[in-house]
Formats: sequence, structure tokens, C-alpha cells
Amino acid sequence: MKWHWVDFNEPTPEEIDLLSSHFAFHPLAIEDCIHSLQRPKMEYYENVTFLVMHSFVPGELDVNEVDFFLGEDFLVTFHFEDLDEVNYAWEYFRHMKNVESFKPLEVTYKIMDEIVDGFFPLVEELEDRLASVEGSERLKKADKSIMEDTFEVRRNLLKIRQIVVPTRDMVYRILESKRFIIQEQKRAYFQDVHDHLIKLSQMIDSNRELTTDIRDNYISLNSYRMNNIMKTLTVITTIFMPLTFVAGLYGMNFVNMPELRTENGYFVVLAVMLVMAIGMSVWFKSKGWFDSD
Repeated sequence: MKWHWVDFNEPTPEEIDLLSSHFAFHPLAIEDCIHSLQRPKMEYYENVTFLVMHSFVPGELDVNEVDFFLGEDFLVTFHFEDLDEVNYAWEYFRHMKNVESFKPLEVTYKIMDEIVDGFFPLVEELEDRLASVEGSERLKKADKSIMEDTFEVRRNLLKIRQIVVPTRDMVYRILESKRFIIQEQKRAYFQDVHDHLIKLSQMIDSNRELTTDIRDNYISLNSYRMNNIMKTLTVITTIFMPLTFVAGLYGMNFVNMPELRTENGYFVVLAVMLVMAIGMSVWFKSKGWFDSD
């Protein structure tokens, strides 16, 4: 059986009109194509199955949408940006001698597989960034930049997750759909894509949990440092409280204070204050107030 694959790559307005004038696709599906960045999904329109997928620009988190109109004897792909995944599938099948033996669903699988494989480098890069943050000296020092890096990674993971999870659900619907007649040996290929998406979901969730752990560790270390600072300030304040009392007492300058006329009274008071400070410091040390652990 002959079939056709038509790829709308960076279509002009005239080419977009062909979706309705020539192919007579459902208006709602055409609207989803024009208003890009729809949620990954699968919808049925009479004899056409409409699929929406997203791909990431290599090395970035910018999203491009690719739409599929899948029928018994045709496949129409639609995307406003030139996509490496579609180009690779086009070249892959174009050079095959027995290309007629393949079906539109198999071409769809090939594009989907390339798109999903492109998710892994992004997730692995974010995973490496988290690993470097977790083992860095900045975390031990409770550096403020740690939180900035961690929350940036967390936002990026969430952005990827918003693509991966709906795509995973969509592929599961394809596997369970009664409209697709998938041979058992071909079904394994879609199952493989679904397994990859499950793995990606688990990687994203585990890394998001890691960001939570890093945040909690940062807060704990920051609180620990703050407690040590407050303890040190408390010890210093406690030591100076009686010294301040003595200095204030002898700073009142009443005429009838007997100590004011004592010979060497100034040096005696200083000595008493020094003994008090040393004594309190030794006592606090014995209680472990100066320990940093």
C-alpha cells in the first residue's frame, strides 16, 4: 500500500491554508497547529489522529512544537521551526530501499524516539550541576549563591517535567489505543519510548528531591552558623555585663564615694574587672560554650 509523508517545515501562510483547503483537517486541530506550544496530547478526528509533541533546542530549554496528522495512508508533520529530529527521520527513511514497507505510524515512532532521546542530555546536565553543588565547599559555607543555582536548576527541571509527563501519558494512550493496529514486534518500539519517558520522569523527580535536600541542608547550615554567632555574642555580652556594672558604678562621680580617694583604686578596680572577665571565660569554657561543634 502506498502512503505519503508531507512535512510542513517553516510553512508560509499559503502552505498553512493547505491544511484546510487540501487536506480538510478538523478546524480545531488546525487551530492547535497555528497557536503553538499546546500541551502534548493525542486527539481523534474522524479518520485522522492528531498528535502534539515538543522538542527542546539542543543545549537549551527553548521549546519547539511538532504536530502530527496520522492516517492510514498518510502522515503530515507540521512545525514552524526547522527540527533536527524530523530531518533525521526524513533522511533515515529517504535512503531506504524498502521504504514502501514502512507505515506512517513507524515514521511517527522514529520522530518521537529522536525527540525523547533529546531530553536525556538536558536532564543529565542539570543532574551534573546539582551533583557539583551538593559536593561544593560553597554549601559547607552556606554561600547564598548556592540557593540561586539550586532554584534555577529546580525551575528548569519543572519546565522539562511539564513536557515529559504529558508526553509519557500520550505514548501510553497510543499503546492502549484501539485505533492503532500495532503489530507486536512494532509495539515494542513504542513501549521502549514509554520506558524512556518513565526513566526521565524518575530522574526529574529524584533531582527535584535532591534540590529540596540541598535547600534543607543550606537552611540547617545557615541556622547552625547563626546559632554559633548568637552564642558567641551572648558569651561576650554576659562577660561584659558585670564589667559594665562596675564601670558604671565608679563612673557616677559622687563626692562622698570613699573609693574615689583610695590610692591606686583605679588599678585595683581594673584588676578586679580583669579577674572577673578571666574567671567567667574559664567557667564558660568548662561548660563548653566556646565549642563550635
